[in-house]
Amino acid sequence: MKLISDEILTDTGATEPVYPASYPELETDFELWNPNSWKRGHPYDLYRRMREEAPVMWSKVRRPASRYWSVSRYEDIKTVELQPDIFSSQRGGINLAVPDRKNWKPEILIRAAMDNLISMDEPSHMQMRIQQKDFFVPAYVAKLREKVRAKVDALCDDLEAKGPVVDFVKVFSNELPLYTLCEMLGVDEADRPKIVYWMHYLEMASQFLSNPLTTFLGEPLFPFRFNKVVEEMFAYGARVMADRRAHPREDLLTLIAHSKLDGEDLPQAYLDGSWLLIIFAGNDTTRNSLSGTVKLMTEWPEQRAIVLSDPAMIPRMSEEALRMVSPVKHMRRTALEDTEINGQRIAKDEKVVMWYGAGNRDPDVFENPDVFDMTRENVSKHIAFGHGVHKCLGARVAQMQLQVAYEQLFARFPKIEFTGEIRYGPNALVHAISKLEVNLYGRGNARPTQVQLKAAS
Repeated sequence: MKLISDEILTDTGATEPVYPASYPELETDFELWNPNSWKRGHPYDLYRRMREEAPVMWSKVRRPASRYWSVSRYEDIKTVELQPDIFSSQRGGINLAVPDRKNWKPEILIRAAMDNLISMDEPSHMQMRIQQKDFFVPAYVAKLREKVRAKVDALCDDLEAKGPVVDFVKVFSNELPLYTLCEMLGVDEADRPKIVYWMHYLEMASQFLSNPLTTFLGEPLFPFRFNKVVEEMFAYGARVMADRRAHPREDLLTLIAHSKLDGEDLPQAYLDGSWLLIIFAGNDTTRNSLSGTVKLMTEWPEQRAIVLSDPAMIPRMSEEALRMVSPVKHMRRTALEDTEINGQRIAKDEKVVMWYGAGNRDPDVFENPDVFDMTRENVSKHIAFGHGVHKCLGARVAQMQLQVAYEQLFARFPKIEFTGEIRYGPNALVHAISKLEVNLYGRGNARPTQVQLKAAS
């Protein structure tokens, strides 16, 4: 079986498009490709300029990577998503750049980021998707909901114990999605701390590439431990997959271990990529949506009031928050043939990058797009989970977690408020909120006094 990573298009370092640019290349100090730029959050002013002046813009990137086309209008993003036969996920993968193979270090991790469902084209993509669907259908999600509800209750207890002022990311939004994913995958309780540890190191890796000195000062042993951590992680994956093939269980790891492509068992490379994808994809979207929504509820108190007076509005609030937060910043496609988007000719093998945060604030689709309004008619039309055949398989699971979390958070802490202290990680792929300080009882307030009533004698 051929691996995606064996045939993927690597960057040539191209600086000029094959066909002339129809739109200007905007001057800005925000470098879309640069993880450090994203420590400021989404560049909403730049998004607006792109939509208005350069909706398909030839864009800069650090050499030796090849430059790419940025797509920022909602309808243009949908056009790309709905034509997977022209705009490929597999030809160049989903990442903004694919370096020369001699620079794939550690190679097993780089390959795993490519050899998985999200980077597949048809028919392989649909074959894999169908085999995993039982863990994402409404019946399974409903069964999972009760476990999530119990976990959220425990996390609220942790918040209360550590409050009133607490880092919401550390105590709550980091914890919930990893718990849910481990439940789905069937990761043994004893192994779950390992998953948390490995995810920490993989997130540190992207920070190290962007800010090596800062990362080194914060965690001096990181560069020396990283390769060993990666080896441990993939050895664990190989061991667990072998066990699930020999001793099946009713969990997602078993399903992955027994998946097939064209009638063949998946090679270890695809097994590695598959379980890691679920951990990463499922974790980031939910984690950053949770944090981003708490921030939004502080910034839009009249919307909070709507939810507090009518909790039935929580699903609409959750959808509008996903639009506003846009937890996944971009996805990349590669043209399989010469084509055109919004008057711009695109050559075969050129990259096309869709900026979801820009599309989700397109005023041609969402009236007053910078206003949080859960009552808007098209509240569910956002593209935070993508669109078309590659729309996130785990969207139902993510939405369930978000709704359960908001129901219990606002019941327990109706005045929870963002204090103003926030930190974004250097990450160009996901809206990585790495710290969000909140006061559980409203800014400046202390824990409410508990009054114990004595029974009448």
